[in-house]
Amino acid sequence: MRKHLFAAIAIAALFSCGTGKRSSSEKWISLFDGTSLSNWKVGNNAETFSVDSGMIIVHGKTAHLFYDGPVNDHNFTNFEFKADVMTYPGANSGIYFHTAFQQGGWPAKGYEVQVNNSHTDWRRTGSLYGINDVREVYVKDYEWYTETVKVEGKHVTISINDKAVVDYTEPENVKRGPNDAKRVISSGTFALQGHDPNSIVHFKNIRVRVL
Repeated sequence: MRKHLFAAIAIAALFSCGTGKRSSSEKWISLFDGTSLSNWKVGNNAETFSVDSGMIIVHGKTAHLFYDGPVNDHNFTNFEFKADVMTYPGANSGIYFHTAFQQGGWPAKGYEVQVNNSHTDWRRTGSLYGINDVREVYVKDYEWYTETVKVEGKHVTISINDKAVVDYTEPENVKRGPNDAKRVISSGTFALQGHDPNSIVHFKNIRVRVL
């Protein structure tokens, strides 16, 4: 009996070590230091983005803030991304993934995950913009919520406060229109969107887990 007990303990310890090693390689890493835009890059209309009280404040002309830091050399393929977000009435914004820096205009590469609880655009928070859109409003303005984007292979899951609102698998050899040719699963960085001067959005606790 004692031999069996020792064997069981040894197997459990070995399994525990293996599991722990896997978890350590998939840890959450912060992309925003809470005090500056260090490791982030913006082109035109850079004044749209500022930092205050541990938040990135988005308010101004159309602009996009791209992660340009050392985590995974700012090039992500399979990942889980989270950010805490708060919108003001009428605000529109977005979180891009698999994108690349642009000096101006709307990012041509990658997908946009919508941030919009009360803007005139009917595509609401959690939409995989223009691909798998959400009409329901799951959160209110002036309330913090957590938006999660998970990508594994061709599979994209978007969650609002841990509730999955989009479950999308990109078809093989997907065909897009001429204006959306690069809106496909690939690899790249993240970007936060400043949509228009009437939109105010706050982001904090921005982190990623590489899968």
